[in-house]
Amino acid sequence: MSAPRIGSYTLPNRLILAPMAGVTDRPFRQLCRRLGAGMVVSEMITSDVRLWNSRKSSLRLLHADDPEPRSVQIAGGDPAMMAEAAQRNVELGAQIIDINMGCPAKKVCNKAAGSALMKDETLVAAILEAVVAAVDVPVTLKIRTGWDQQNRNGVTVAKIAEQAGIAALAVHGRTRADLYTGQAEYETIAAIKQAVSIPVFANGDIDSPEKARAVLDATAADALLIGRAAQGRPWIFREIDHYLRTGQKLPAPGLEEVERILLEHLAALHAFYGELMGARIARKHVGWYLATLPGAREFRAQFNRLESTEAQCAHVREFLRERQQEGYEVAA
Repeated sequence: MSAPRIGSYTLPNRLILAPMAGVTDRPFRQLCRRLGAGMVVSEMITSDVRLWNSRKSSLRLLHADDPEPRSVQIAGGDPAMMAEAAQRNVELGAQIIDINMGCPAKKVCNKAAGSALMKDETLVAAILEAVVAAVDVPVTLKIRTGWDQQNRNGVTVAKIAEQAGIAALAVHGRTRADLYTGQAEYETIAAIKQAVSIPVFANGDIDSPEKARAVLDATAADALLIGRAAQGRPWIFREIDHYLRTGQKLPAPGLEEVERILLEHLAALHAFYGELMGARIARKHVGWYLATLPGAREFRAQFNRLESTEAQCAHVREFLRERQQEGYEVAA
């Protein structure tokens, strides 16, 4: 099947790192791209440019060293503010603007943004038209299948998006009310794919090469977004890509390679955030990487008290060497 396109950009494969607030920062995006993601999307940035002076926002706005095409996600509920945020991000180097209408978090939905917008189809159209008109780069949209089980209006919103000039559409196979519970369903994504002619990307519970194949078959989607399954397992992209191309499964990485990837990730986090903040942000990532190994909980309790780059790296090395000597491997 041909590689997916977003406007004038052709992606090298059908796998995209889904944007996740607090997770898909620049070090993680660069790592996932190197390990097989065809495209990576930034963390969500508020459309209120008055809030961009905070340290958190300023780090999210650094696009220059990102892998191309640089896709930046914005969130908000006001068409004019969304348009301005899109323009400003393009000035800062964004090559694709992604609009978030998929986030179910209360703090986002309470501001009539994220998946709360799916309740108001007129506002959806106004936001999409304003952003598309404001920038010369492709604009993509992330949605859910609907507001709740009784209001699955994903097909209607998809048609609005196509009409507004959206270049591609990502659909998470849950409603806003589902949050991240239960199982994702793919029938609505298949219906959306049938209803529009723009590229459609499927998202939700894609956590193995076999599941990726099954979701592509069930939805006829042009590409897949992978989010939570990449936490602590960024090599999932190369595993899925290899399987989709060859039908063969790659062996899971050995502990030596896991150590190399993890230490590289730690170094990038410390360099990007500075030692103190980098050490704190590293804690959740390291917890994800090592979660399946015996002794991980005790290790994490100690690791979370460490504040320096050197101490964190030494602790990771020691833990993984011990697991290697005991003959353990990371679960596939």
